[in-house]
Amino acid sequence: MAKPDKVAAVAEIADHFRSSSATVITQYNGLSVSQLSELRRALGTSAKYRVAKNTLVQRAAEEAGIEGLQDLFVGPTAIAFVQGEPVDAAKALKNFAKDNAALVIKGGYMDGRPLSVDEVNQIADLDSREVLLAKAAGAFKAKLSQAAALFQAPASQVARLAQALADKQQGDQAPAES
Repeated sequence: MAKPDKVAAVAEIADHFRSSSATVITQYNGLSVSQLSELRRALGTSAKYRVAKNTLVQRAAEEAGIEGLQDLFVGPTAIAFVQGEPVDAAKALKNFAKDNAALVIKGGYMDGRPLSVDEVNQIADLDSREVLLAKAAGAFKAKLSQAAALFQAPASQVARLAQALADKQQGDQAPAES
């Protein structure tokens, strides 16, 4: 018979799996408590970093309908449950792993499918949502400026042509008066 505290832990982890936009599975063997605290601060509010027993995580993943991660639940395992933008959490984990070799990214889960380590790193290399939106806005603004210049060009050419014609007529009249 299952112990109530383990049943509650499985239910909590399963809820995290269901409510997360993505998850990143890591191995934390060799990290101190202060380093884990530093990692949690680096993740900020975008992710919850949870250390759990592999058997509990496997049961929770099955309960949440998550498949394809069983091979990752070997050794000391911790999971980052991403609540916000997956790019931000992946960047934080990748940067922390650069500075702390004890943190190893094993893989992840997003959009209903497992992610390899390379895919998690590719997500970390993407620009954040805000940066992408700013780039898109800049591109739209540039195209609008080009369109405005294109629409203004014929009117400007007509104005210059009319001014040149007026100058020519005025030039033709000036010698006749003398």
